[in-house]
Amino acid sequence: MPSTVTETLPNGVRIVALPTSALATATVAVFIRSGSAHEPKLINGISHVVEHMLFKGTATRDARRINLDAESLGADVNAHTDRDHTAFYMRGLPEHSGEFARMLADLVLQPSFPDDELQRERQVLLQELTEDEDDPVSSAYKLFDAACWGLHPAAMPVIGSRARVERLTRDDLVQYVKAQYRGGNVVVGAAGPIDGDAFVREGAAAFGALPAGAPNVIAAPAYVGGVRTRSQAGSSQSHAVLGGVIAPRSQASVHDEAAAALAAAVLGEGMSSPLLHELREQRALAYHVSASAEAMDMCGQFIIEASMAPERFDECLQAVLALLTQHAERIDAQDLARARRQLAVRRLRTLEKPLRQIEDAALDLFSHGRLRTHEERLAALEGASSEAVRGVFERLLGAGLSLALTGSVKRAAGQRARDVLAAVRA
Repeated sequence: MPSTVTETLPNGVRIVALPTSALATATVAVFIRSGSAHEPKLINGISHVVEHMLFKGTATRDARRINLDAESLGADVNAHTDRDHTAFYMRGLPEHSGEFARMLADLVLQPSFPDDELQRERQVLLQELTEDEDDPVSSAYKLFDAACWGLHPAAMPVIGSRARVERLTRDDLVQYVKAQYRGGNVVVGAAGPIDGDAFVREGAAAFGALPAGAPNVIAAPAYVGGVRTRSQAGSSQSHAVLGGVIAPRSQASVHDEAAAALAAAVLGEGMSSPLLHELREQRALAYHVSASAEAMDMCGQFIIEASMAPERFDECLQAVLALLTQHAERIDAQDLARARRQLAVRRLRTLEKPLRQIEDAALDLFSHGRLRTHEERLAALEGASSEAVRGVFERLLGAGLSLALTGSVKRAAGQRARDVLAAVRA
């Protein structure tokens, strides 16, 4: 099928078509460079509320009609909010891709935010907040963000807080969308067995009326670092998130991203990796452990997550730190070869995931102003040297590690962790 087709509209909206014959259905998505990191502190959580409320009514359709229009075509419709973007997407028959673009444009360009719907949806959101507050893993990630970035907006939780969600008004939503949802912050994409040129025309017609605006760029946060703990009643396990800083997507080359991803995979991708083999298989220190490298537009984090019995936390932390130190000194050739193949296969699997293809394209355009090809990403994985991967660990330790510990937390566990992490950095 034809290759990728792109167009930038006069209002700044980017349209991307990713034709492929390997899929039976088509996905259309709208990515908006607006998330929790773009929010004023007093309305933290509003991006997530807007995501919910866009499905509750537009100038031409009520909530039932929005769902019925999609379901009458056999289509799925959904959305998500992250720290650096919000996305709305539909999946269905390829011949309906133009209709999907128009339906999504109706949500983004003409939301009505009915006040009665806001009052009802607020109760749903508050229940979601309760579930999130009760989840020690979610709490650990929020504490980890705060430990890394302090008071910077990058540390604000996507879901917001109970007090702020309770106070949000219809006017808050209207003003926020008016300020954030502008052409320069929108990418409209489609992937699947589609006519790329036709979709670009349809996308342009659907989103051409969106007002233009300056990109929602956020200054990179300064890394703070530290240890945060929170005991949570009813939890019998400890949940730890440990890690530190890597380059943000806006400042990282494809080679930087490859080195960071390889570092995480070398350490903790699969049961044969050092992290899982040592902590879980050999020493039974944790029942869950993983490593990842997550770069956003304004910041990036190398993350190790572990869940364990409270009495095993100190030993588990020491074991992880020993592995990080070892990898800052030397990368095992066999582990690096394994990680290359694992990430190459993962990259190939994105060709089977149309929403992921569109997301990659949208985030590339937001951060770099261009699309990075599938082949370019694979070549970066293959070309990353062991020295580049080792350097990720070296810089991680040199900048200092942050730790969040939640659930069942033993007395003085936080202070012991501070002492151990200080010794590693010294």
